[in-house]
Amino acid sequence: MTKKSRTTPSSDAAAPRHIAIIGAGIAGITCARTLAKAGHRVSVFEKSHGAGGRMATRNTEFGEFDHGVQYFTVRDPRFEEALSTVSGLVRPWSANTVRILDDHGRVMAASLPVPEAHWVAKPGMNALVQQWAKPLQDAGSLVLDTQVIRLEADKLHPERWQLQTQSPGGESHVYCGFDTVILAMPAPQAQALLLSSQQAKGLQAELARVTVAPCWTLMVAFPQAQQPTLCSLGPQWNVARSTHHRIAWLARESSKPGRGPIERWTIQANVEWSQRHLEDNAERIKAKLLRGFAEITGIHAEPPYAEVHRWRYAQTSKPLGQTHAWDGVSSIGACGDWCLGHRVEDGFVSGLEMALAVL
Repeated sequence: MTKKSRTTPSSDAAAPRHIAIIGAGIAGITCARTLAKAGHRVSVFEKSHGAGGRMATRNTEFGEFDHGVQYFTVRDPRFEEALSTVSGLVRPWSANTVRILDDHGRVMAASLPVPEAHWVAKPGMNALVQQWAKPLQDAGSLVLDTQVIRLEADKLHPERWQLQTQSPGGESHVYCGFDTVILAMPAPQAQALLLSSQQAKGLQAELARVTVAPCWTLMVAFPQAQQPTLCSLGPQWNVARSTHHRIAWLARESSKPGRGPIERWTIQANVEWSQRHLEDNAERIKAKLLRGFAEITGIHAEPPYAEVHRWRYAQTSKPLGQTHAWDGVSSIGACGDWCLGHRVEDGFVSGLEMALAVL
């Protein structure tokens, strides 16, 4: 296979292409929507059971938890325009916030007025990406519960790509005939896939420069307490950025618009603690974070619901420094919030710019 074989098969640059996108977070879905609107055929592969990525929502009998991204801001006019297509789905979140806490939960400094609006999707953060993904899913272009484990030359058409995939049950499948492949996944996972597939070494080197930190997240619910009648359980604030030795963020889920009234909290550990305890037993993590939650909030009651979730790739420590990565020779690209930072809007801009590079 020669290097020049990895160009668009047609001499017409505008000819429709078949493009594989691995990952159905906001970057992958934005990229897919843009390419599909331009007339290209897209196939999106997602290892989870739904679109959303870190814009994830955990549904429980006590209500929803945004256990990944908590909110987003809007600065890029293109993002603002895209959000206008889902009127009513996104609402501002005016949370009573404190900024600095000590290890015993004392408020050391209250927050200043928020300089820009904080937005959430309802009934959960995943609703935004799922709404944008719905046309792709209706068209059969979104393949869920399918992990791509290898990328290689198409056996019948070596100028194209094929993907080896695996389902959660271990079943294998091969998807063929892709002119372009976009990796819309965390940089370490994208680099690992390219490395194991022995493809796009230049792109591998670019992605190796990116570092992404983990985060342990705790979700707790107290069904005996409900808003707006709640008056005795917990602090008067709804959100805190904490300097606690374990916990960096706490949010009262029931304070968000469009959420259920049951008292629910999402608690996210700080980077350093999450890194040190990355491989710890989930029950041990839960116990430690519950202790920290009680110290900060003063809520010592045992929650009827308490679960933890580990995000291996949550917060970008060292971004790529550009909107996307693209290898025109192999026709493989990569995008994600990690290109620019870790904000939701970073993922949107990266996916959009990746699509424009392909076009």
